[in-house]
Amino acid sequence: MTSPHYRWVIVLAGGLLGCIAIGAMFALPVFLVPMTAATGWSRAGISSAMTIGFLAMAVGSLFWGAVTDRFGPRMVVLTGSCLMVVSLVLASYSQSLLEFQLVFGLLVGLAASAIFAPMMAAVTGWFETQRSLAVSLVSAGMGMAPMTMSPIASWLVQRHDWRTSYLIIAAIVATIMIPVSLLVRRAPALEQAVGASAAQAQGEPDMPLSEALRSPPFLILLLTNFSCCATHSGPIFHTVSYAMACGIPAMTAVSIYSVEGLAGLGGRIGFGLVGDRFGAKRTLVIGLLIQAIGALGYYFAHNIAAFYSAATLFGFTYAGVMPLYAVLARENFPLRMMGTIIGGSAMAGSLGMSTGPLLGGWIFDATGNYGWLYIASFGVGVGAFLIAMTFKPFPKDQMGALSPAARLPS
Repeated sequence: MTSPHYRWVIVLAGGLLGCIAIGAMFALPVFLVPMTAATGWSRAGISSAMTIGFLAMAVGSLFWGAVTDRFGPRMVVLTGSCLMVVSLVLASYSQSLLEFQLVFGLLVGLAASAIFAPMMAAVTGWFETQRSLAVSLVSAGMGMAPMTMSPIASWLVQRHDWRTSYLIIAAIVATIMIPVSLLVRRAPALEQAVGASAAQAQGEPDMPLSEALRSPPFLILLLTNFSCCATHSGPIFHTVSYAMACGIPAMTAVSIYSVEGLAGLGGRIGFGLVGDRFGAKRTLVIGLLIQAIGALGYYFAHNIAAFYSAATLFGFTYAGVMPLYAVLARENFPLRMMGTIIGGSAMAGSLGMSTGPLLGGWIFDATGNYGWLYIASFGVGVGAFLIAMTFKPFPKDQMGALSPAARLPS
């Protein structure tokens, strides 16, 4: 019998795995300028590797989510950790832009997708109370990447070439992620669960997966997550390059990521607590509107103080809203399909994230600045806010079979 306190070990493992995985993937924005100088590849070309990575995450999120529902999260995150190591090593040996785009984009993206959705699904199963806080803490670990992995990546690339730097990051991934993956366990409520009998045993409605995937709540959840991530993907990826274009030194520009990350840590915890108190949907809607305003704030930033101010607001809100999608999923769908539902939501988010790197690179190559990127992000952010307003839970008679614990506001 697993101790109920072990749920916090799951939270810790999820946060650490996410921090290293996301940090390894987001070393690419830090390497963007050095790679361009060393290889002659265009910014748009290198940035498109991240776009391909997010597309791979989109496909991988749904796949790994379904595998998690069937076999549990430990096998999935262990596989993803090993794949991340291999893909970073292969990326460091890429001899052409196309090779780098395919290796980094496809393999790193698939590896990262094996961490986020499976761990979010695992955590929602371990918690009936304090669910918003729990998933926010896992997400906070992922948000620590800008404060940990990004400075490490910047330090490495100033002392080594980008290829050696990626090899060192691969070693860090292997040393931390593989052992931590072994700590992950399936939620106790699912340990003996199989098929429809699992739904009955858990006191949940016997909703077919096909019905869930066609339902308006799921489709709106996907569209909101896509628009939300499309809002912040460009600013996240290109802000360091934008700051350097404004004359800010490289290490100082990278520190903007750290400010975003620190603000995001507070945002994840803050939004988690508010979500538990006032409900996930209400908190998400308000956060999406503030996120749009925060993205526009970068348009007016031209010195380090202004960048720090914009990073604080933007990081606090975009990081804070992201865990709430998993909470909304758990409030509206049976636990036995959480991997697939959260994987689908993560797929939409990854598709949204894929738009920013390539769009920002194209805008810079075409105009010589990033101004229109932040204006576009603001517009998409307002759209995400309006879409989220239309989200409606399932009718009470359809969800009435849920246990009292599962109906607790999160």
